[in-house]
Amino acid sequence: MPFQRLVMLIFFLQPIAFGSWLPRIPDVQAKLGMGPADLALVLLGLPVGTLMTFAGSMTTLFFALMLLGVTLSTLELGLNVEADRAEKTTGLVIMSRCHGFWSLGIMVGSLLGVGAAALHMPANWSIALTALILLLPSLLVSVRLPLGADPVAEASQAPGVPFKLPSAALLGICAFTFGITMTEGAIADWSAVYLRDVLLATGALTGLGYSVFACLVATGRFGGDYMKSRFGAVAIARACGCASLAGMLIVLFAPTTTVALVGFAAIGVGVSVGFPLAVTASAGLTDRPAASSVAILTFIALSGFLVGPPAIGFVAEAFGLRVGLGILLVPLAISLLFTRMLIPTREQDESDITADKAA
Repeated sequence: MPFQRLVMLIFFLQPIAFGSWLPRIPDVQAKLGMGPADLALVLLGLPVGTLMTFAGSMTTLFFALMLLGVTLSTLELGLNVEADRAEKTTGLVIMSRCHGFWSLGIMVGSLLGVGAAALHMPANWSIALTALILLLPSLLVSVRLPLGADPVAEASQAPGVPFKLPSAALLGICAFTFGITMTEGAIADWSAVYLRDVLLATGALTGLGYSVFACLVATGRFGGDYMKSRFGAVAIARACGCASLAGMLIVLFAPTTTVALVGFAAIGVGVSVGFPLAVTASAGLTDRPAASSVAILTFIALSGFLVGPPAIGFVAEAFGLRVGLGILLVPLAISLLFTRMLIPTREQDESDITADKAA
């Protein structure tokens, strides 16, 4: 199998089990008797993993999530570095498509979770069964990756390169990314609860919000590479930023579940290409090794994914879930303001040269 397709397959397989957990969050919340603030505290452990729903209390659930979350940063960094390496090795632009397969995987997982809920299958067993089925094919695919130098280790062990703070360009890219991943994490963890508690959806219908969201994220990412080459990163990012803000407003003021699903779809389109564009932009910076820039970006992105869900839970406890989700309008607006940071380094240099000549 060609290198780039192998990387895409790994992107697809990695989040399926996680996706099957997302529609079951309301069930686990009800089983453990948690309110919004309680769920927010639990979600501080980072919402990833497969066996966490066997937890019998808030405390064990939190530490299970935290233990599994420790591995997420390394895994996400490795996936992004491999995608960047595949682009450089093959000369093909695949970053957005790789993340599209990730979104497709999490959508498949969420639909499995919706199906398990419709069949009244306990959340712990349905998620564990999904993880068990995926374990062997995931191992078989991952070991087929070609061995090579570890760019992360090389970046950290390069002799004669002193530590330095991230450049303004990298910080700007991180600021753009933070609001997007914060929204992704929030929709992942709270969409089902929102549909159940605010719009009174029941059964499998509560999980459809995230399934619709993930479907549109995947769709946007599969077309992201073409759209980027056609219109440029900044134009696409700005259009998507406007779509995410519009979608969030639709969700917040939705009178019915159907209208809310339209809003979740618009948010999915809006956040779809943000992170892939940011990874490519950070890898293209010349002030430090590409892997180092991607590592910093990944850390910030995961921080956004982590901060969003508990922040919404604490606000929802005091003011309701509509207001809780409403705080996402602020980081999304900030992301829209920082879209210019996605201009490739070469274009920035040419812009500076043009400005100097004009002066």
